[in-house]
Amino acid sequence: MRGAVRAPGGHAAPGQPPSPSPPLPRLLLLLALLRGAGAQYSSDRCGWKGSGLTHEAHSKDVEQVYLRCSAGSVEWMYPTGALIVNLRPNTFLPSRPLTVCIKPFRDSSGANIYLEKTGELRLLVQDGASEAGQVQCFGLQQGGLFVEATPQQDISRRTTGFQYELMSRHSSPDLHARSAPCRPCSDTEVLLAICTSDFVVRGSIQDVTHVPEHQESIIHLKVNRLHRQKSRVFQPAPEGSGPWQGLVTTLLECGVRPGPGDFLFTGHVHFGEARLGCAPRFSDFQRMYRDAKAQGLNPCEISTA
Repeated sequence: MRGAVRAPGGHAAPGQPPSPSPPLPRLLLLLALLRGAGAQYSSDRCGWKGSGLTHEAHSKDVEQVYLRCSAGSVEWMYPTGALIVNLRPNTFLPSRPLTVCIKPFRDSSGANIYLEKTGELRLLVQDGASEAGQVQCFGLQQGGLFVEATPQQDISRRTTGFQYELMSRHSSPDLHARSAPCRPCSDTEVLLAICTSDFVVRGSIQDVTHVPEHQESIIHLKVNRLHRQKSRVFQPAPEGSGPWQGLVTTLLECGVRPGPGDFLFTGHVHFGEARLGCAPRFSDFQRMYRDAKAQGLNPCEISTA
């Protein structure tokens, strides 16, 4: 393992039959737009949790949800009617297009999730589909999220939910590109990864668990030096087995295997899961950093011991 993994109407004319009714999702959207004053509105900064039971007497109600955060979740119990989920960042980034990634809860059910723009719908996650739990990504300019409950005889055991993240298009990984190349990082990419990654650790690969159904490999790391981490991905190991341990995910096609040697592991955390970025051998990192520092080109400081 030498380098990087890159790592989601109108009246009918006389003599003509009346126009067919629009599909249910389109109808709900029209109701939301034309009768906005009667729709319900909810706002929170990062997360929303609500119940469709408030729609029971008006099954076509559409609720507007406004979230102003870079990451959070939506949890809709007993889904009936529909939600329009408006996502915006909590910082002003005028020159950077934003990518939205959503990850449905693995037990999410009771509604379809669409990408909506000017009344046009594109299905992202189908109720009960096998890809529940898979990350879906789209540009914020492509539209918003429209969550429409599906007809159910019993809604008492249904909860639709997903996590979301908003990222700068310039820096965010293509989470939904499953065929990202597993090529080594260049020296420049390694040095930038050290400065910008959510985690930077020195350690070794203890074991690798392959998950073919998700096209992923889970790397079990033994960490000797913790330079930086986000969300407490790495935890103190049981006494006698080393100072830290944790799991990092990468693509199955990269063919990662356990073996000897120290590496400098970098990467990002998405939906609570650490995903591997650049991972040079530690001796290679020392050379890169030493050469860059001699030329005054190292973008940030880090210990090489």
